[in-house]
Amino acid sequence: MAWIVLLLLGAIWGASYLFIKVGVADIPPFTFVLGRTLIAALALFAVVAIRREGLPRARRTWLVLIAMGIFNGVIPYTAITWGELHISSGVAAILTAAMPLFTVLIAHYWTRDERLTTAKVFGIVVGFCGVAVLFLPELRQGVQMEFWGEFAVVVAAASYGLATVIAHKYLNGVSPIAAPAVQLGSTALWMIPLSLVFDNPWALRPSLQAAGALLTLALLGTAFAYILYYWLIEHTGATRTALVTYLIPITGIFWGAAILDERIEWESLLGLVLIIVGIGFVNRQRAPAPKAVATALAEGD
Repeated sequence: MAWIVLLLLGAIWGASYLFIKVGVADIPPFTFVLGRTLIAALALFAVVAIRREGLPRARRTWLVLIAMGIFNGVIPYTAITWGELHISSGVAAILTAAMPLFTVLIAHYWTRDERLTTAKVFGIVVGFCGVAVLFLPELRQGVQMEFWGEFAVVVAAASYGLATVIAHKYLNGVSPIAAPAVQLGSTALWMIPLSLVFDNPWALRPSLQAAGALLTLALLGTAFAYILYYWLIEHTGATRTALVTYLIPITGIFWGAAILDERIEWESLLGLVLIIVGIGFVNRQRAPAPKAVATALAEGD
């Protein structure tokens, strides 16, 4: 049962890039992220109410969750959504998978229990070589919008990495459903003025396909995916659950090719292999994360 849930979660999170690609065709990035996070937050708050869980009370916890709303929501969600205006959903999924490479680098300088080792350094080098391979087609053509789309997704991966370290360091013991609910609600609040100022959302007339992609991403790819993730943490442990990191870019490429007819270039395949190998070395001999919101808050896209 656990393996089925793991594969399901990998397929759902990989499909998130497909839904973003479809939705952002008609809905501008700021408004798209606002809709995604607001709907997902309301769904998770409903789960919190049904389970009769309390919200965090400590002021410090709320401040951390607000920061998470920026580094795990506003920045990466917006960067990925904007980036997919210019690049394929499959490439976006592969580049976002570089998140653990940034996590281990940031953790080395910010924490005392996550130090760099020879294996981790090797993994970082291999993984970033994979990222560089993905940039080759754009570099050969000159710096155009495709380059900046890929760069935006790399920024998102770095922001996810920072959010992972923040969560691991400061959010131990917080409810695994209430925490992402508050974080997503915080993200939605940050996105409201951005949407109103830059997107003029009242004038938008998105297609049924785009609206459906947004709703599906919010409920399935964000809210429900968090629930699945924490079910896996509880029943299989953090180490096995972390295997989803390897599934997301693979399923992301599959959905893009199968549904959107995206071409799979050799650079994408080579970059994918190098990044996955790099992640493997980065995660080697790594202590399992605690049963908190540490890694999970920064996994969903």
